[in-house]
Parts: sequence; structure tokens; C-alpha cells
Amino acid sequence: MPNLKTDLLLIGQSKGKFGGGQRRVFRQTQKKTREGNKPSFAAYAIVGNGNGYVGIGYGKSRETVPAREKALRNAKLNIIKIKRGCGSWQCNCGNPHSIPFNVEAKCGSSIIKIMPAPKGNGLCIEKECQKLLEIAGIKDVWSKTKGQSRVKTNLIAACFDALKQLSSIRVQQRYYKNLGIAEGAIEKEEPETEEATIKVKKEEAKKTAKADAPKKEVEEETMMEIIKKKVKETAKADAPKKEADAKKKEEKNE
Repeated sequence: MPNLKTDLLLIGQSKGKFGGGQRRVFRQTQKKTREGNKPSFAAYAIVGNGNGYVGIGYGKSRETVPAREKALRNAKLNIIKIKRGCGSWQCNCGNPHSIPFNVEAKCGSSIIKIMPAPKGNGLCIEKECQKLLEIAGIKDVWSKTKGQSRVKTNLIAACFDALKQLSSIRVQQRYYKNLGIAEGAIEKEEPETEEATIKVKKEEAKKTAKADAPKKEVEEETMMEIIKKKVKETAKADAPKKEADAKKKEEKNE
């Protein structure tokens, strides 16, 4: 999948007297044994292309690096295609910048409801769920949460289940145009490479030059006519002076 982006969600909390309470990528838990405390680290990773495809993965290990790698690997295996659209009655623009209809999902005691929003509203949702929607290519949304929403793992899982419902719910074909529904990636008209953009700009410049060529010729002709008129006017104005000077020279010669 081209243009694949990866990110880690902040599901943990740092420990310590002065640095405690800050959000952290890894969630640390530990098990009490006779030998001592055995810590383990968990991580949540998200993957997507920002254009209709998104995946999420959970990884857990005794160390941080293996947990992160597991999460990324599982996220790439769980990529799904989602539907986008404009289901807001306030907007009704027909562009797939939001979602086509309301979706609601639950994980544990966390319940999340995602609703379509008008263009320019932004992602009005919890920060970690906001990352998930951004990497999926959704730009405007409203949301409501119920239950124990402070548990980030359950809230993120509920948000991903809600995105799954977008593709699992059947929609009649007649509503595709009204709601501007688009499945998966949308092809962009703009060229992706710099060379292609330079070529397009050169072609546009040539077209504009051809279109402006007759205008320039007309302008040049008018300028030449103006110059000729000015030359004639100056010649007429200087004619009596020249005649007077010629008479004076003749008188002196005589």
C-alpha cells in the first residue's frame, strides 16, 4: 500500500514524583512473584494511508521495543476499507470529507457515537481517536462518549469497531450520490511528483502564451501608431521654427 503512515497512541502514564501523570506510549503493568516484580509493556499502533484505509494493532511484551513491533505488525494485518461521505444536513456538499451516517460501538463500559459534521468543523472527538480518524482520511466529525471513557484501550477499540460498521452497513445505491459516499481510496487529480507538476506548469504557460499572442500583437500595433502620431505632431510643431532658422541663415549669407 503506497503512502502508508504509522503512529503510536498514548495509552499509558509515566510514573515518578516529578514526571508522573504525563501521557506515554507504553502502558506498564507488573506481576508479583516470589522472585520479584515482572513488568510488561503494552502498546497500540495505527496504520493508514490517509485515504480510506486504516488498521489498528495491539502488542504486549516484557520489553518496549518488541511490544511496539508486535503492535505495528498486527496493525498492518488488520487494515480495513471504510466508507466516507457527507451525511450532515447542515453541509450537504457531496464531498467525502466526513462519514455518511451515525455509527455507535461499545467495548467494555466505553460507548462511543460518531456523527457526521459540516465542512470546516474539524474532528470534535477524543485526542487518540482523533489520530485514528485522521489517518483514515476523515476530516469533520462530531462524537459522544458514555461510560468509563478514561480507559483509552477500550475507547480506541470501540472507535475502531464504529469505523468497521461504516463498511458493514448496507446502503442502497440511490443514496450514494445524495450522501457523496466513497469507498476506500479516492484518486487525486493533482500530480504527485515534482517533475509532473513542472511539466503541467510549462504546458499551461505555453497555452496562455498562445492565447495572449494576438493580444500582444494588437498592443504592439497600437503602440506603433501612437509613436508615429507623436512624431508627426512634434514635426508639425517644429516646422515654423525650422523655416525661420532657414530664412535667417539665407539673410546672413546674402
